[in-house]
This record gives sequence, structure tokens and C-alpha cells, in this order.
Amino acid sequence: MVADRGLLETTGGLLFLAMIMPVLYPLTVHNTWMMAACLFLIGFSGAMGFPLQPHLMDVAGRAQTMAAAMHHAAFNIANALGPWLASLAINSGWSYPASGYVGVLLAASGLVILSITR
Repeated sequence: MVADRGLLETTGGLLFLAMIMPVLYPLTVHNTWMMAACLFLIGFSGAMGFPLQPHLMDVAGRAQTMAAAMHHAAFNIANALGPWLASLAINSGWSYPASGYVGVLLAASGLVILSITR
């Protein structure tokens, strides 16, 4: 229902949530319940694919199938890129909670790209 009112605004809000929650993640790792809630909200922010898909269908013209395929491919790349970058941070000597800061940088990058393309 929220996405029906504004596809890109909803996407921006979910990206903002994806940027804020990893900041809180290192603060919550010492409490199981707080960490579970934080991880749930990080996962919920992944719902940004739902408002992006209809927006892509609107702007793709006759290339809707290609837009849908590229959308799916981009999410698969992101699913591999995030953990890989987090592993680089951990292997560089940072602690496990520092992986949340990698998520912040990736979400901030997505928010900048969304703002530019808007």
C-alpha cells in the first residue's frame, strides 16, 4: 500500500532504513533480542525490490523483459557483493560487527544512485 503512493519514495525510505540499521547493528550484537530485531529490519529493507520492479516496468517501454532480468541480476550481484566486501573488512582486522558499516556504505551508495537517477 505504501509503494502504491510513491514507488521511488518507498524505495528511498527502504534504502534509508538499510543505511540506518547497519549503524545500529554493532551496538546490538551483545544482546540477542536487540540483534534479532535489528537483523529483521535489515532484512525488511531488502523489500525495496518490490517497489523498484513496477517502476522499471513503467520506464522500460518495450524492453520490460530485459528490465526485469537486469533487475534480478542486479539483486544477485548485490547479494554476492555485500558479503564479499564485509569479508574483506573482517579479514583486514576489523571485528565482525564492523560488517554493518560495509552495509551502511553500500546503502548510502544506493541512495546516491537513486537520487541521481530520479
